[in-house]
Amino acid sequence: MSDPISALKGASFQGFATVREIGPVGMVTLRAKDLKTLDKAIKAAVGTKIPAQRRIEINGDKACGWMSPDEYLLVMPYAEVAKALAAIAKTLTGQHHLAVDVSDARAVFRIEGEKAADVLRKLSPVDFDSLQPAELRRTRAAQVAAALWQQDGGFTLVCFRSVAGYVMGLLTHSAQPGSELV
Repeated sequence: MSDPISALKGASFQGFATVREIGPVGMVTLRAKDLKTLDKAIKAAVGTKIPAQRRIEINGDKACGWMSPDEYLLVMPYAEVAKALAAIAKTLTGQHHLAVDVSDARAVFRIEGEKAADVLRKLSPVDFDSLQPAELRRTRAAQVAAALWQQDGGFTLVCFRSVAGYVMGLLTHSAQPGSELV
């Protein structure tokens, strides 16, 4: 097995906010709805409860985000994906579900600093003034599908790995000194 390589090898930019690519991050897409032991499966995989609609439950370096009525994004250290998939399979045996490792298909960015929201305001049709902590938004970053949430004084943004360079360019351009929103 080869070692995981992040999409942009940890690229970063310091403007009026800091932009960093933070991969590789372990991610599992879990498709399931109204299962008797879904809550136990998520707890076994990442140690959180099932999130409410448009929410993310965070437990240290693990999380479970609501993506749609029957879809959850489980986030964990890259090395723990196989263990999480095994826990899900064991807990949901005999129940209709799909759990897939999507770690290598995603890129993850952190946008941090006092004006981090301003970087994203330029790219996404989200009301960042009303975005609550632990609220997960599926949106667009310019022309790219993305998910984002506030965490630890900044934002985490997830997109497809295939557009990581484009998204880094968008974030870098948006965070250029002198382009702050007034």
